[in-house]
Amino acid sequence: MKFTIEKNVILEGLNNVIRAISTKNVIPVLNGIKFELKEEGLYLTASDSELTIKVLIESKEIKQVHNLGGIIIQSKYILDIVRKMPSDIINFEVIDGLKIKIYTDNNQYNLNCLDINDYPDVKLEVNKDPIIIEGTVFKTIINQTVFAISTQELRPILTGVNFKFSKNNLEVVATDSYRLAKKNIKLETPVEKDVEIVIPGKNIMELEKIITDEENIEIHIFNNKVLFKYKNVHFQSNLLSDNYPNTSNLIPSEFAYIIKVSKKDFNDAIDRAALLTLGKDKNIVKMTLENTKMVINSYASEIGKVEEQLTVETNNKEKLEISFSSKYMLEAIKTMQEEEILLLLNSDVKPLIIKSLTDESLIQLILPIKTY
Repeated sequence: MKFTIEKNVILEGLNNVIRAISTKNVIPVLNGIKFELKEEGLYLTASDSELTIKVLIESKEIKQVHNLGGIIIQSKYILDIVRKMPSDIINFEVIDGLKIKIYTDNNQYNLNCLDINDYPDVKLEVNKDPIIIEGTVFKTIINQTVFAISTQELRPILTGVNFKFSKNNLEVVATDSYRLAKKNIKLETPVEKDVEIVIPGKNIMELEKIITDEENIEIHIFNNKVLFKYKNVHFQSNLLSDNYPNTSNLIPSEFAYIIKVSKKDFNDAIDRAALLTLGKDKNIVKMTLENTKMVINSYASEIGKVEEQLTVETNNKEKLEISFSSKYMLEAIKTMQEEEILLLLNSDVKPLIIKSLTDESLIQLILPIKTY
């Protein structure tokens, strides 16, 4: 294998595939990136057995091909080597079968490599009728939900994001059992049959980083895996196998308190009040509502207390006090795209709902925290 390529072209491909490399890999060959130069172009593949990413750099994007072939290059060094190359044109050449020379006119690296035949055979299959979603829409879906997944392994299913396809509707839910993010969108083409899958949250976060524009994403669903096809990238993830909990009955349909507040003012007030809770377990702040006055405060016995006041619009003049995690609230608010938001409540022990004034597709839910 010997070829010449522009630095920015190979760097983009490496940046995408390296997201599948895990620090926990116990199979040495999976710590490498498979380079496979064929007639149609250069294939780069990386996998941790649960996530596989494959990129095709087409032959027209390669400046010169001397001979075809393949090798596995250790991922630990290759990205930094390419990034720090002093020239915009880089040469790759396999020498002695298991070594690669990466060089420009003024410098070169010689690396020990692994045999391409030792790499596991990972099949990246596609369906005849994939589900298609616009790239920027899918990126928004991920950003508005994935932060609410659980980081605890006690209930592995909650470390994933639930995708439920039904006719022309997609419902996406993430929850750690203390908060919930739910997003609905309409599909341009209805699915042939209803399907529900749970994708590991850590994998879906890596996919979000690869999506850069509105070009369509193809979603190919199988029994135990899902493949996303985006531009020249094939992104395949294993699925979580347990049943996702039914969350449809967690969101109330009626509310005693409907509060309209400026997103920026509310966010900034929570952010300032949370300063005294940093480092504490649940970052608790307390919100008191009375008439049109909202007071947000926090207290730390060893530091002091802080109080913020806001003027809001509300349908209920009765006093209400409720405590919640400032971290959870700030992350939920961040997903809202309008200048004003709605806070929907029933009592100090019932879920707190955050919604947009006009966008019914997104709902954020936070459970209150008892402080007595």
